Amino acid sequence: MVRLLQIEFIKLWNNRASKVLIISYFVLLTSIALVAAIKFDIGPVKFHLAEIGIFNFPYIWHFNTFITAFFKLFLAIVIVSMMANEYSNKTIKQNLIDGLSKKEFILSKFLTVLSFAVISTIFVFLVSLILGLAYSDYNELSIIFSDLEFVMAFFIKLVGFFSFCLFLGILVKRSAFALGFLIIWQILEGIFRGLIRWKLFDGDTTETIMGFFPLQSMFNLIKEPITRLESVQTVADQVGEKIELNYNVHWYEILIVLGWTAIFIYLSYALLKKRDL
Repeated sequence: MVRLLQIEFIKLWNNRASKVLIISYFVLLTSIALVAAIKFDIGPVKFHLAEIGIFNFPYIWHFNTFITAFFKLFLAIVIVSMMANEYSNKTIKQNLIDGLSKKEFILSKFLTVLSFAVISTIFVFLVSLILGLAYSDYNELSIIFSDLEFVMAFFIKLVGFFSFCLFLGILVKRSAFALGFLIIWQILEGIFRGLIRWKLFDGDTTETIMGFFPLQSMFNLIKEPITRLESVQTVADQVGEKIELNYNVHWYEILIVLGWTAIFIYLSYALLKKRDL
């Protein structure tokens, strides 16, 4: 397995575009720390973003994993490009000639996906921990290490999404078309939601059904954290509104994403096995 990973990372690091995207991705993950420095001081109005509670433990685990998950598109480009380069440079055929089986080839790609997800998760965990220790009002160990299920959900979300991108890269063979297909799939899920909500079901039933679709199931793992913020809850109470949402990470949502991950990896292998390279 180590040998397979070494092969993949050598390929990626020797590709200038992939190198730039990977570095940019981790720079952006780090840049969330800059949010702590945002201050507005206009006369009597003083606003410091870090003071409104977004870096408080355990809320920071929820907030940071939700926000940083949007940056995964950078690595999505790397993954689909990785597959496109295999076809365009004919390295996939050469690897198979050199004795790498198709199963080992797919395993090497999946190990790369897992590596991206693991490194990203550790990176976000460390950045969040440092920010929390610097700005959180609560520093008891029991509070610091509560709600870590959001970090686990972040990892599973990345693995699922990257596996989908890997499948699209193998299916389409061209990075631009694979990314276009990803966008189209997102649009189709939105259209389907609108149709069944309009013609067939109420809102709750519609959301339950959509929770079984790949992209929506991945999004559902980490719900939006803004309405959970204490200051938002306070404002809502003052205007007579009560926000009662379930922000927890649910086991069945994890199973759905893991199921899609297994499907995408299997389809990737089945597609590669069937093709005459």
